[in-house]
Amino acid sequence: MKRAIVTGASGFVGANLARRLLRDGQDVHLLLRHTDLSWRLKGIRDDVHCHPVDLIDRGAVEATIAAIRPEWVFHLAAYGAYSSQTDVHRMVQTNITGTVNLVEACLATGCEAIVNTGSSSEYGFTNYAPVETERVEPNSHYAVTKVAATQYCRFTAQSRGIHLPTLRLYSVYGPYEEPTRLMPTLIVRGLRGELPPLVDPTIARDYVHIDDVCDAYLLAATQSTLESGAIYNVGTGVQTSLRDLVAMARAILPISAEPVWGSMPNRQWDTTVWIGDNRKIQAKLGWQPHHSLDQGFRRMIEWFLANPDILAFYQHCSPT
Repeated sequence: MKRAIVTGASGFVGANLARRLLRDGQDVHLLLRHTDLSWRLKGIRDDVHCHPVDLIDRGAVEATIAAIRPEWVFHLAAYGAYSSQTDVHRMVQTNITGTVNLVEACLATGCEAIVNTGSSSEYGFTNYAPVETERVEPNSHYAVTKVAATQYCRFTAQSRGIHLPTLRLYSVYGPYEEPTRLMPTLIVRGLRGELPPLVDPTIARDYVHIDDVCDAYLLAATQSTLESGAIYNVGTGVQTSLRDLVAMARAILPISAEPVWGSMPNRQWDTTVWIGDNRKIQAKLGWQPHHSLDQGFRRMIEWFLANPDILAFYQHCSPT
């Protein structure tokens, strides 16, 4: 058993990682900014240790880390990944200052591994699958702050001799995803025979299932390599256009509606090429994506049908 901290556990990826750690028998501690627990944590509240602490409060972070003395730390707390999160000052505080406070507190007490969460948006817009060593061109204020946190973690790992890799996540999907995101909206509306508003059909993403992402976190914590502060892309290496995703959904779900392309405006980050080069994480950590998009999509449908209360919650949140 390892004492493991998860920051950002009220979010989609963090909530899934917390559940995975519990299933693996770890002693799980959650650092939460608010004392009220997220809907994503229902069902595991009695199995985890919750610590209300804001990562921008350096003193509180230091005291909390000193009390827990974690062996593993998974840093997923972030602000700015959603279009509604636009406060650049809060991005800097959460994504940069919060990361520094957490890592420095862990350095003071010592721990086996800290796994930082990066973003594929750090690369910016490319017409190919970028590798981890190339120059980054962040395409938003959020991406700029994620680049800063990644570089801080990399330099700190190299200069202080600690195990501190960064995972650059591509388009993660699965249970507990934000209700307004494409995948859950497509499924929730699709179960009613409908389609949601859609952007340009050529917009593409590299969709990676949440269970495969959790595998990557555990491998990053437990597998040491000669590269200090390593950065790994976590994607399938396969991109899917919106046109193909909708066609797959219509083949699986009872959707009679025809897609209305352009019924939703494109977002500033939408692009026709978004794909991860995952050769490094495969070679260095032995990670493999085990879910095809078809398999992962079907598993997500099964999860909704097995949890009618959650499905009803998503239906309430689904955009009209």
